[in-house]
Amino acid sequence: MSEISNINIQKLTVVQQAIASCCGAIITSLFVTPLDVIKTRLQAQSNPFHKGKCFLYSSGLKDHVCVRENEDSKAWYKKTGHFKGTLDALVKIIRIEGVKVLWSGLPPTLIMAIPTTAIYFTCYDQLCEALKNRLEKHDEHIPVIAGSLSRFGSVTVVSPLELVKTQMQYRRLSYKQLYLCISTKVAVDGWVSLWAGWTSTILRDVPFSGAASGSISAVTTQPFDVVKTHKQTQLWDSETLKIPQRDDKSTWAVMRKIVARNGITGLFAGITPRLFKVAPACAIMISTYEYGKSFFSHLNEKKNQHP
Repeated sequence: MSEISNINIQKLTVVQQAIASCCGAIITSLFVTPLDVIKTRLQAQSNPFHKGKCFLYSSGLKDHVCVRENEDSKAWYKKTGHFKGTLDALVKIIRIEGVKVLWSGLPPTLIMAIPTTAIYFTCYDQLCEALKNRLEKHDEHIPVIAGSLSRFGSVTVVSPLELVKTQMQYRRLSYKQLYLCISTKVAVDGWVSLWAGWTSTILRDVPFSGAASGSISAVTTQPFDVVKTHKQTQLWDSETLKIPQRDDKSTWAVMRKIVARNGITGLFAGITPRLFKVAPACAIMISTYEYGKSFFSHLNEKKNQHP
């Protein structure tokens, strides 16, 4: 990411920077959530479905409802309809599930946006200033270093909320069902399970923070986004249903399985909606953030002129 601040941030308080970034995040989230839902559905449908007895069920689309026998227990779950692409997914989701589903996961997205953007943009500006004091003022590496460190911190803090958002976008869950799913998972694997997909998210987002072109970075990091979705949906499904999961869960192991099952194109599932959201999301976020900083900068100047 290129240096985004043209305003002397010493005129702004940390709280003012956080408010400016959060406003941008809220507006951006409202715009990109439908694309995020479509991307998650496209990525999740390529996951292998557990073996079991299958029964045909129709609700506008032909879905498969399967039962898997696990020792003495039986667990039912439904396979989502197949989407041929971004437009096909959009039409089918609206027709079968309604328009509101396109904003599934919006509450955790908005909750996640506050700490993510507050941590990232505030740390970014502060680190840039600190590094300028230690290094050459116009060192071209400063934005890359500051962006990468800030993204690493923000991703780590909000990773559990990212998981909740992905679960809500992947399938229609009530808050009670979501709580049951999460509590069962934590009981089985501990609190660390809430950071499922953290490694692949880091590999996806940190390079994004230092890349010159958002679109190029989106394509390059897409395989890690697919792996992140896979680990936050299918692996959770199998363990929530108390199905033993002995396979290697590492990022590279999951990536190899995806390639073996769907070919190299499987690593780029959902790339179209992700590319569609990159440019406008960045434009909205940066513009709103800079406008917010400008507003607070002028406000502070007026206060200094008229104490």
